[in-house]
Amino acid sequence: MTRVDIISGFLGAGKTTFIKQLIDQVFAGEKLVLIENEFGEIGIDGGFLKDAGIEVTEMNSGCICCTLVGDFSRALKKVIEKYRPDRVIIEPSGVGKLSDVAKAVEAVREDAEIEITGKITVVDGKKAKMYMRNFGEFFKDQVGHASTIVISRTQMMSDEKVEECVHMLREANERAAIISTPWEQLGRDALVRALEHGAEFEELLEHHQAEGHTHHHHEAGHVHHDSCCDHEHHHEHHHHEEDHEHHHDGCCDYEHHHGHHHHHADEIFTSWGRETAHKYTDEELSCLVKALSETDACGTVLRSKGIIPMADGSWKQFDLVPEEYEVREGTADYTGRVCVIGTELKEDELLKLFHI
Repeated sequence: MTRVDIISGFLGAGKTTFIKQLIDQVFAGEKLVLIENEFGEIGIDGGFLKDAGIEVTEMNSGCICCTLVGDFSRALKKVIEKYRPDRVIIEPSGVGKLSDVAKAVEAVREDAEIEITGKITVVDGKKAKMYMRNFGEFFKDQVGHASTIVISRTQMMSDEKVEECVHMLREANERAAIISTPWEQLGRDALVRALEHGAEFEELLEHHQAEGHTHHHHEAGHVHHDSCCDHEHHHEHHHHEEDHEHHHDGCCDYEHHHGHHHHHADEIFTSWGRETAHKYTDEELSCLVKALSETDACGTVLRSKGIIPMADGSWKQFDLVPEEYEVREGTADYTGRVCVIGTELKEDELLKLFHI
């Protein structure tokens, strides 16, 4: 029997960082397969966990939410047959619905000896309220169907803000174990207890939802994926207005404009990716990361990532979410690549900003 853990989370929540910690501490010694999914035309970080001995199956043209009973089920069975792993970790799109992912995995249990042992959702504590307000359909689904909720970035929040976040998440999910302690401080035993606590309540959670407390689900449709823009790193970030709630006027309350709870991710979220040979100056790089993270000039940007050549011959990587960005040294690639995910993106402005 192969155990399957689904680790979801909205764009930039820190899923990959948490997965690495689970691999190092909780799942050490197990034979693992990680299945990531791409949202976007250009994969930037694909395979970055291969150094840990993890086989990564990327499906740029497929999607876990809608092809699991088709293409993905074959891929999942093939992976299990080929590698015979103890555990499969599925890292769905940051804009996918956990309910769809879980439902699709359950649908292939007849064809593969698998068991879902964890439905984990990683939540960026600093942005949870904004995401709940602006993207409630997707965000509430990920929170409401989790057996364990992990709040990231609590070390950057006041005690009052952490409590407020836990209360909001508890309203959306009465049963899940909620990890609010910074996970870097947690040892293996504490992590295992939280995951086991969540698993114990899984049956009760499903019963609770079956009685009418679920959110509406869309019919299986085409959903893109985002691993190219969804990886966190242990580096210092630039923080802007730490407790300021960013409202993103370009997309706020999109449900009021488009109806409620029947959306596919690609109806709401746009992924824009390009290759670029332009050599950027430090000033150009600073300008573009600030424009994307601090303004709505290019639309509502939820996540952006890139690796680009610099005018001085070096390479830089950038990584940003609303109000925060990070720039670090990178290694040369065959060409520069950038990816932007958001809503109502302005392609002309993006092309101009990136000098493409």
